[in-house]
Amino acid sequence: MSDKSPETNDLSKLLDKIKDVRIAMLTTQDEDGSLRSRPMYTQKPDGSSALVFLTDKDSAKVYEVKKDSHVNLSYGKPEDNVYVSVSGRANAYRDQAEIDKLWSEPLRAWFAKGKDDPNIYILKVEIDKGEYWDTPSGVLSRAVAYVKALTTGERATSDDVNEHAKVNVQ
Repeated sequence: MSDKSPETNDLSKLLDKIKDVRIAMLTTQDEDGSLRSRPMYTQKPDGSSALVFLTDKDSAKVYEVKKDSHVNLSYGKPEDNVYVSVSGRANAYRDQAEIDKLWSEPLRAWFAKGKDDPNIYILKVEIDKGEYWDTPSGVLSRAVAYVKALTTGERATSDDVNEHAKVNVQ
């Protein structure tokens, strides 16, 4: 089966799809090679080709990305039928000036000592590629597919209603 998904180098559309989605599922590879996912709170995308998170320096994900930096982030906003997958390379480090910029008081729930907690690390994912699917509504999609099948005798393609593209950053 061939995948004829449209391809683009325009990262802005992908970032626009996730700008209001705060939680991503971060997938890394653990010690035995198994894939492991966990929810992460995304800091507001800044328009660069990176996504940023705060994490604890002693977390398994920090160890895992130091061993293999390849990660995947999955975003979903089911109420709007928007889904995004991002592949990239992660780096975990400490930078107090950057932490100060990213800090907001609700983060204290995870970092009780505040923004000066020495255990806060930045996890930055440089995006290599991504893919997004945006369907206006399930009812609309089915209606368009039905009308196309009825009038032309052909099956609707996802491009008839859906917005879907692969994004290659490099």
